[in-house]
Amino acid sequence: MENTPKLYLFPVPLSDVAPEQVLPGSNLQLLLGIRYFVVENLRSARRFLKACHKSINIDDLDFTELSEHTPPGEVDAMLAPMARGLSIGVISEAGCPAVADPGADLVAAAQRRGYEVVPLVGPSSILMSLMGSGFNGQCFTFNGYLPIDARARAGKLKDMQQAIRRDRCTQIFIETPYRNNKLIEELCRVLPPDMLLCVASDITGPRQRINTRRIDQWRRIKPDYDKIPAIFLLNS
Repeated sequence: MENTPKLYLFPVPLSDVAPEQVLPGSNLQLLLGIRYFVVENLRSARRFLKACHKSINIDDLDFTELSEHTPPGEVDAMLAPMARGLSIGVISEAGCPAVADPGADLVAAAQRRGYEVVPLVGPSSILMSLMGSGFNGQCFTFNGYLPIDARARAGKLKDMQQAIRRDRCTQIFIETPYRNNKLIEELCRVLPPDMLLCVASDITGPRQRINTRRIDQWRRIKPDYDKIPAIFLLNS
């Protein structure tokens, strides 16, 4: 029994690389002492743990899934091991848990109960793309996915342009990988030609590309980012 249970937030790789290439050894060592895990995706979490330590017996571990489909009323019960003095590890499907991730609900529940929350060092596509873009890093907004509805989508893009003009506030958003090319085509069609677009793809992976160009330059090159995880940033 641990005297002070902790909620550890374990980042995972963003792409198909060995965990030790992007995660501190201290993170990997901590994993060995955790039996209870709350994970966004059971299959990817099990694969991640085996990649970290081949000696881990997955069948000895206790997993609870917390996804965007989990009813809010079920979240508090996931902290039950902490009431018994046992720490819990939180694992996202990619990147940092609780950042644009359902794990935030579990962290909020832990904070309400006064449990210690320990975020661990690891790759974040939001911060790493911002670092590589050359854009304003003091004022930025992560918008998640753009609306699907055409009118709402156009309104969101207009709002982002206004924020850029007013404060030079970097606008960051994502898209489902198979729609990347269509998104770039849309941005090239509706945004001003002198606006800057950064596309950061396969961050930390073997195909990593972080390219910042004016919209009129993107129009000419017709890039192919089909089915490659990517994140998009706008500024002027």
